[in-house]
Amino acid sequence: MPRAKQIIVLIFAITLTAAAQSNDEPSANPARPTVSTPATLTPVGYLQFETGYLYANHSPEFDQQSSMNEVTKLTIFPRLQFLVSAGPFAHSELGGLTSNAAGGVSLGAQAVLYKGEGAKPTIAAGYFRSVYEGDTPDLDIGSAKNSASILASADVKGFHYDTNFIFNEQESGSTSRAQFGQTLSISHPLVGKFGMAGEIWHFTQPFLRSNAVGNLWTITYNAKKNLVLDVGFNRGLTDTSTRWEVFAGFTYLLPHRVLPWH
Repeated sequence: MPRAKQIIVLIFAITLTAAAQSNDEPSANPARPTVSTPATLTPVGYLQFETGYLYANHSPEFDQQSSMNEVTKLTIFPRLQFLVSAGPFAHSELGGLTSNAAGGVSLGAQAVLYKGEGAKPTIAAGYFRSVYEGDTPDLDIGSAKNSASILASADVKGFHYDTNFIFNEQESGSTSRAQFGQTLSISHPLVGKFGMAGEIWHFTQPFLRSNAVGNLWTITYNAKKNLVLDVGFNRGLTDTSTRWEVFAGFTYLLPHRVLPWH
């Protein structure tokens, strides 16, 4: 765990330094660190980076693991966003053996089907395709060759919620099986620039003939409109769930438009 603490401190030092920018920037729209993804998109024409560190232990494929994760998003039209999800590095331990390897890479898109406001939810559909499987052991959820999702987000009486219904195709050797997942995340502002979110999520584990269920809690800090820091933990609730996950990271929206239209 000392290494985990050092990485967490480094992440926050880097992001606090990046906060010295002007106040006329567009706002970030974080999806991390919850399992749920918002149905709403990032500002059109701006790159958004969601970067984090994750420490996990007691999972079906490893005893403990430290990893970095990255999601890059670019909304090209008000209702269409492209995404790249990657696991650049993971250090894993199992039975006294250690390994260092890169994780998988997936390309995806998300489209808004209905744009809501206030208590009327925004509805979106998403799709990811794995283009590189990686060599790292998976968390309890596993990895998907293809992933489709229906997403909904809304604000109700001062609370914001994101809920996802997920349909994955998982592979083991030459065998493919369907995986189903459901998530619900609820967030609320705290004091000043701080916020808090809680989440419950569930995924089937078709190759283990079991279910992964977790309860996630996170504290966020809006350092700037385009920079949000997060730290928190997830507790697995079944025997085949990853027992503990501790994470820290940030969401940073590049303040300069990369596309000429908006």
